[in-house]
Amino acid sequence: MAISDYLALISSQHRHRPKFMAVMEAILAPLCGIDNVLQEMRCAFDLDSAVGVQLDKTGEWIGRSRRLSVPLTDVYFSWDADTVGWGQGVWKGPYDPASGMVSLPDDAYRNLLRAKVAANDWDGTIPGAYTIWGAAFAATGSIILIQDNQDMSMVVGIAGVPPDAVMCQLLLQGYIPLKPQGVRVAYFAVTPSTDPDAAALFAWDCDSAGLAGWGTGNFPQILYPS
Repeated sequence: MAISDYLALISSQHRHRPKFMAVMEAILAPLCGIDNVLQEMRCAFDLDSAVGVQLDKTGEWIGRSRRLSVPLTDVYFSWDADTVGWGQGVWKGPYDPASGMVSLPDDAYRNLLRAKVAANDWDGTIPGAYTIWGAAFAATGSIILIQDNQDMSMVVGIAGVPPDAVMCQLLLQGYIPLKPQGVRVAYFAVTPSTDPDAAALFAWDCDSAGLAGWGTGNFPQILYPS
């Protein structure tokens, strides 16, 4: 609240006294300042709006660091290269090692933290898996599909908007382990289309946002985890 909001609560009996009003304004000014700072801190450390060191601190609370133990390769922008071309690859910073990315940019780190939060609240069921995968990929526009192979392995389909180069590498290197313990991801089936309106995966006799039949659905690009 602003100082004027508090001063408006003073009764008419005292409102016309300038010295009293000046004293009240002097008392309220630091209190309103503290309240405004606290409101700004809530946004500064919110997962959806935090950036930089504030997002790093939020990551510490969640339990996931921005720094990677294994560098992400094939993520830097390069001309005429699949998956890392214009609008797909990440610009290499002046202090980034040539061997690969070791520190995630804010957008990728935020998605990784969302996945960690969702995994911490997962009950291990397939319906629950759809919920947490959806939460992790909600901001990307991707549609997640899960196939249980009944042999302690699963296939994860990604339709809609394909993940960018950084997210693909995070998936392949196991930084987003949204699966039951002991179950392995056999492979990721990723839509090759960059048009979200025509990026459903092929499946016989299916018609949904993520799956479509012959002539409409796309045969996936198969990515195997490391």
